[in-house]
Amino acid sequence: MTVFKDRFAGKVAVVTGCGSGIGEAAVRRLSAEGASVVLVGHHLDKIKAVADSLPAERTACHEADVSKIDQVEGVVRFAIEKFGRLDILVNNAGVSAPGTVLEGSEADWRLISAVNIDGPLFLSRAALPHLIKTRGAIVNTASVSGLGGDWNTAYYNVSKGAVVNLTRTLALDHGADGVRTNSVCPSVVETPMTAERREDKDFVERMVARVPMKRLAKPDDIAAAILFLASDDAAFINGVNLPVDGGTTASTGQAAF
Repeated sequence: MTVFKDRFAGKVAVVTGCGSGIGEAAVRRLSAEGASVVLVGHHLDKIKAVADSLPAERTACHEADVSKIDQVEGVVRFAIEKFGRLDILVNNAGVSAPGTVLEGSEADWRLISAVNIDGPLFLSRAALPHLIKTRGAIVNTASVSGLGGDWNTAYYNVSKGAVVNLTRTLALDHGADGVRTNSVCPSVVETPMTAERREDKDFVERMVARVPMKRLAKPDDIAAAILFLASDDAAFINGVNLPVDGGTTASTGQAAF
């Protein structure tokens, strides 16, 4: 892992869903590169466990359910009260459930749409006035499942497709305000969210076979892309949904000749 010392010095980032996986990796990288970070999660003990190893003066935890609009607005208020500004918003919190539209329950859809769609939408809305002041950046965690469909994850696919187009919409509407919005679109990542599926060795073999680089993604692979998109190195990159998938989406889906 390459750390760019002080790349984010003086900047304040809010990261959701950072008790493990991609969010945790992004928080650790942002902190290592000088940012003050607000860790946001539904389980306070999990985000505190991550925060305990980071510089206390540049780290704060806030318990919130991103599916609740009032709690989302509280996240931004907390960040401003704690650090006085906001430069980077990473909308990373997400949930999934297997099933076709015939198999998925209404409760599954309500949860997935609330966390995966309402969360990024309303947190971005709450953050934008402050990001406009700092000419900041929003980075959403979408998915290759938002760029193309996957079998047996209908509700998740729909929600990540919404994140992809939310990214484009925010980029169009607020680029002139100085706020860049982009997303990362990972393939399967080795995180707790995918742990149960990865117990199926046949599933892992089939997934790896579809990746030209012949491995699954690591959380740090995705975090590196998030930090690039949030950084000044991406100053003219806006509205991009970046596949971070080892080349998976480079394929048409046809078998090799």
